[in-house]
Amino acid sequence: MAEPTTAPKYMRLLDPEALSKIGRLELLARGVVEGFVAGRHRSPYRGFSVEFADHREYVPGDDPDDLDWRVYAKSDRYYIKRYIEETNLRSIILLDASGSMKYTGDQAARRNGKRLSKFEYGQYLAASLAHLMIHQQDAVGLVTFDTRVRRYIPARSRSSHLRSILEELDKTEPGAETALPPIFHDIAERIHRRGLIIIISDLFDDPEQMINALHHFRYRKHEVIVLHVMAEEEFSFPFDRWSLFRDLEVAGQKVQLDPRSIRAAYLDEIQKFIGRLERGCGQMNVDYVPMTTRRDFDVALTTYLARRRSLTK
Repeated sequence: MAEPTTAPKYMRLLDPEALSKIGRLELLARGVVEGFVAGRHRSPYRGFSVEFADHREYVPGDDPDDLDWRVYAKSDRYYIKRYIEETNLRSIILLDASGSMKYTGDQAARRNGKRLSKFEYGQYLAASLAHLMIHQQDAVGLVTFDTRVRRYIPARSRSSHLRSILEELDKTEPGAETALPPIFHDIAERIHRRGLIIIISDLFDDPEQMINALHHFRYRKHEVIVLHVMAEEEFSFPFDRWSLFRDLEVAGQKVQLDPRSIRAAYLDEIQKFIGRLERGCGQMNVDYVPMTTRRDFDVALTTYLARRRSLTK
């Protein structure tokens, strides 16, 4: 009798219950992107490119004028001529792997018996979105970064490509401190074809510089979704006794203080920070989605996708 095989470690990121919820939804492009599938995404191209690429099997809804009758005569099957510019929506997921993403709040949701850090929460979001994109025949890539771009996996739509993304997500650990805006400017220059940029980060940086960096993506004609992941404690600051606070991005940086003495000032600053990001994103037509690790990631994601679908159609 053959011994049962153990699922690869990276498969933990594909939660069956979460996928059953997310799988009922789609992530559609709102703007013009370089690609289309059966009219689901608007393309800047009219008709087909003159450069032939390959064939694909005919599906209902395809234009019969594009059938290759020579192939049909040989195989008795319908095939469409596919050209270079007939591509799917291309999306790139940017996952923040900097030090501040290590934080795990006491109120964080659990998966596999443990509370999720902001980074782990982001891993699940990225894995679920990658699975969704591949499932709907769109191309997806991944960028992980801290002080620099650590890994850049270009967008592909093959089913086997999902494994590469999941393996990278699984082995990535939060690293050192970072300045987000320069990283985003760098990534914006690397991605040449317009598509969908999905940012998963706590966005802890100067909000004005952050907005300027997000504008760089919009300047290059990308559609942008910002999933702003924070711990519940970062929203509410519930601490009530003298504590030793550690800077997760600066090694060895610690300070002991009475949180009650700074709560009002902290809450005022965090609200200003979030408000400025939300207003800036709104002015650029960037989807700004605040998320707290207290709420299950699949609930947060399906709620957003359902709302986006109702606004897209």
